[in-house]
Amino acid sequence: MKDRSLYAVVWRWHFIAGLLVLPILVMMAITGSAYLFRPELDHLAYRSLEDVPARTAPRAPLSGVVRKVESGLDGRVIQVTPPDRPDRAVSLLVRGSKGQVLTAFADPYDGHLIGSTSYGGIMQVVRKIHSLQKFGFWASCIIEIAAGWAIVMVGTGVFLWWPRARSGAGVVTVRGSPSQRLFWRDLHAVTGLFAGAVILFLAVTGMPWSLFWGAHVQRWATAANLYEPPPPAQVSPEWLMSTTMPGMPHKPHADDASIRPEMPWAMEKMDMPTSMGMPGMAPISVDQAAAIFRSRGLAPSASIALPDGPKGAYTATWRPDRVEDTRVIYLDQYSGKVLGDVGFKDWGPAAKAIEWGIAVHQGQEYGPLNRFLMLAGCIAIVLLAVSAVAMWWKRRPKGSLGLPPPPTDPRAVRGLAVVVAIVGVIYPLVGVTFVGAIAMDRLANRVRRRPA
Repeated sequence: MKDRSLYAVVWRWHFIAGLLVLPILVMMAITGSAYLFRPELDHLAYRSLEDVPARTAPRAPLSGVVRKVESGLDGRVIQVTPPDRPDRAVSLLVRGSKGQVLTAFADPYDGHLIGSTSYGGIMQVVRKIHSLQKFGFWASCIIEIAAGWAIVMVGTGVFLWWPRARSGAGVVTVRGSPSQRLFWRDLHAVTGLFAGAVILFLAVTGMPWSLFWGAHVQRWATAANLYEPPPPAQVSPEWLMSTTMPGMPHKPHADDASIRPEMPWAMEKMDMPTSMGMPGMAPISVDQAAAIFRSRGLAPSASIALPDGPKGAYTATWRPDRVEDTRVIYLDQYSGKVLGDVGFKDWGPAAKAIEWGIAVHQGQEYGPLNRFLMLAGCIAIVLLAVSAVAMWWKRRPKGSLGLPPPPTDPRAVRGLAVVVAIVGVIYPLVGVTFVGAIAMDRLANRVRRRPA
C-alpha cells in the first residue's frame, strides 16, 4: 500500500508540474531551437545587409567606417566588429540621437553605411522571448520557475518510468499504434528516458540568465571569490572621479540594460578600468587600438567597444565557440597602455563552470555535435508535451480535468516533499510555488471530501 501511495503521489505531482510548465517549456524549446542556429538565421534575414562583394582592395580604416556610420545614422558608435570573411560587412552597435540602439552594417572596403536594424535584429527578439525578459522582471521569474519545475518533472518522470517488474517492452521500446493510449504512454516514457539528461542540463544551465536566481548567484559567488576576476587595472575611486571628472563615475559592463555589448556573462558586472589621461592628451584612434589588440594576439575580428567618455577605456572581446579561448583586453584610450588582459584562466571556479554550461547550452563548445544534441533535447520537449496531451486526452473522464487521485497514505507526500524542498532551497522561486501548489491541492481535497 505504501509503494502504491508513493507511486500515486509522484504521478500526481508529475501531472501537476506538467500543467504548470509544459506550455512555457514548449515555447522555450521552439525559440531555443531557433537560437541554436543564430548565425545562419541572422544571415538569412539580413543577407542584403551582411553580404558585400569580396575585393582585393585594402580595407578602410575602422575610424573612417565609424565616422561614416555615425554621420549616416546621426548617432554614436558603441562597438565595432570587423568581419571574419572578405565577403561580410562590418557590424556596429550605434546609439541614435534619441537614445535608441541600432545594429548597423558598413562596407569594410569603402566604409559606406549599408543599412541598420533594431539592436540585435530578429534573433535578439527570439532571445528575449526565449527568456521572457522582453516582458519584464516577473515574466523572467516565470522562466526560472518553469526551469525549476522541469527538474522536478525529470526526477518524477524517471521514478514513474522505472521498470520494476516490466521487461524491455514499454521500457525502451514503444508498443501499440497512435490510436491507442498505450502508444502515447510508451512514447512519452521512452522519449523522457533518452532525453531526460539533456533536458535536465538545459534547465540547470539556463538558470544563469534569470533575473532573480542568476543575479543572486553572481553576487554570492563574487563575494566568495569564486566568480569574476578582480578589476584588471586600478579603478579610480568614486570620490576622485567625481572631483576631477563630474558625472563620469566608473560602471560595470552591464550597467546599461538596453544593450548587451559583446562580453562574457562572467564579466558583465565587473567594474571597467579607467583611462588616466593628462590635460591636453589626445586619445588614440580606434585603428591604433585595433593594431595593439592584434599585436597582443587577439583575432582581427574581435569586437572593440569604444571608450565611454573621457575616462573610458577601449575594450576588445574575443568570444570563440570554445569558452576556454575567451579573452578580454583593456587599453588606456590615451597612452594605449594595456590595462588588463583577462581570459578564462583568470575567472573563479563558479564563473568557469557557469560559462562552460552556457557555451554548451548554446551549442557552441563542442562543435556541430553539441548543437544537434541540444536541438534533440528541444525536439524531445515538444514531443513530450504532445504525447502528454494525447495520453491525457485519451484517459480523461468526461467533465473532469483528470488529475490523478491523491495517495491513500498521506505520509507518501513527505518523501516527494523532501526532494522538491531540496530543489526549492537551490531555486527559491520553485520552492515558493511548490508550497503554494501543496496548499491549493490540500484545499481542493478538503472541498472534495466535504459532505453535501
